[in-house]
Amino acid sequence: MSASETTSMESVLQEDRRFPPPAGFASKAWVVSPEHYASLHARSLSEPDAFWGEVAGDLTWSRPWDSVCSGAQPDSRWFDGGQMNLSVNCLDRQVDAGLGDATALIWEAEALGDDGRPVIETYSYAELLAEVCRFANVLRDRGVGKGDVVTIYMGMVPQLAIAMLACARIGAPHSIIFGGFSANAIRDRVEDGASRVVVTCDGGWRRGKVVPLKQNVDEALRMTDRVDDVIVYERVGPAAGADWVEGRDHRWQTLVEAADPVCPPEPLDAEDLAFILYTS
Repeated sequence: MSASETTSMESVLQEDRRFPPPAGFASKAWVVSPEHYASLHARSLSEPDAFWGEVAGDLTWSRPWDSVCSGAQPDSRWFDGGQMNLSVNCLDRQVDAGLGDATALIWEAEALGDDGRPVIETYSYAELLAEVCRFANVLRDRGVGKGDVVTIYMGMVPQLAIAMLACARIGAPHSIIFGGFSANAIRDRVEDGASRVVVTCDGGWRRGKVVPLKQNVDEALRMTDRVDDVIVYERVGPAAGADWVEGRDHRWQTLVEAADPVCPPEPLDAEDLAFILYTS
């Protein structure tokens, strides 16, 4: 390429254009303009305790904090003395505000149904709260409590979100493992988190092919003896080719059907561990 051709090229690596949103949309936003954002950012630097205290005040706390931030970075502690529960802030507060019938989650399956139409499931806040409480009680019945790491290795199904929120409800940190990772990765993360419970699917769908999730879990657990219980959501059926280990493996649907839809949330300190997420 000649020098003249090089200088005539238009770079698209820098973008200076702005595309303002419609006025009606912007008026309902938390940050209504670039100028508003700049003022909020400036205040967060000049008055950090007051700024972040106001932001945190929008959440539901079971116990207010004693201080917004204490200690020097990088070992600062935030909202010491304060207690809350993430699942309460995601679900209960919406139900308490009269939004129980509002849609909280919409899920569309990868494959079309037998009638050729998309398979779509929706959950209201009240329905999702009940499902989360049921699975939280399932975990408690299996001996999971505050601080116990639960390993989750599932496909993209609503039960993934339900499992995460159920862990948060009882104070059990969850460890999510990407469904494309190998048995060795599952074993390593189970060992590192000292996890006694694994939540998985029999299989998952990705681009029309079955991902053998349960098979991968079984292979991983042949390399470690830490896990006592494997909870399996049946997503694919016989096509998944999943084996069953009596006494260790439990069917999600059966456990949840028998569980209580009410589960009191565990009050958690602001600095308590919520989840573990490993880099690739």
